[in-house]
Amino acid sequence: MEKLQYISQGFTIEDQELNIRKALDNGIKWIQVRWKNAPENEFIKLCEISKKLCSDHQTLCIINDHVHIAKNIDADGVHLGLKDTSIEIARHILGKNKIIGGTANTISDVLQRINEPCDYIGLGPLRFTSTKEQLSPILGFEGYEKIISDLKAKSLEIPKIFAIGGVVFEDLELLQQIGIYGVAISGQITSQPSIINKFKTVLQ
Repeated sequence: MEKLQYISQGFTIEDQELNIRKALDNGIKWIQVRWKNAPENEFIKLCEISKKLCSDHQTLCIINDHVHIAKNIDADGVHLGLKDTSIEIARHILGKNKIIGGTANTISDVLQRINEPCDYIGLGPLRFTSTKEQLSPILGFEGYEKIISDLKAKSLEIPKIFAIGGVVFEDLELLQQIGIYGVAISGQITSQPSIINKFKTVLQ
């Protein structure tokens, strides 16, 4: 599984598509299409465009929240928040070969995600981020350390955890030392898509 995920950003369909194209042109191999509060017809159109672009670049395309859209466009999977469709229902709709990721903020969320089970966990936020409304409590590096140590104390295999929420390139070394598998980046890649190669070099 790729260790770097780009979460798309933009207030209009044009912005979103441009940012996705820039990320692809700079070598991203996994995109999560996320556009909160978008008109449904425009979001569907963006997902269709993104799937085609990703296919052309041999890049994974997963859809945030919308399981049925993911199925209809044959996306590679979905990412689900804690209040979204359950992993079980999504798995039933999408089938066993699609990627299903789940958000988590606490150790109990992580245990829930392990049990459901999902393919990877987006754990965060690391720090404040303006891209998410109704932000969950901020974890900081200490929060990640505590959750990883709690999992080890329970003798559980550490799942594929992606740090999410305000993560930047400078955080990678410490996150990897803690035991985090990968990162999901939005703001820094949107503003500086050329940084993708630096991320990929460190995240091998």
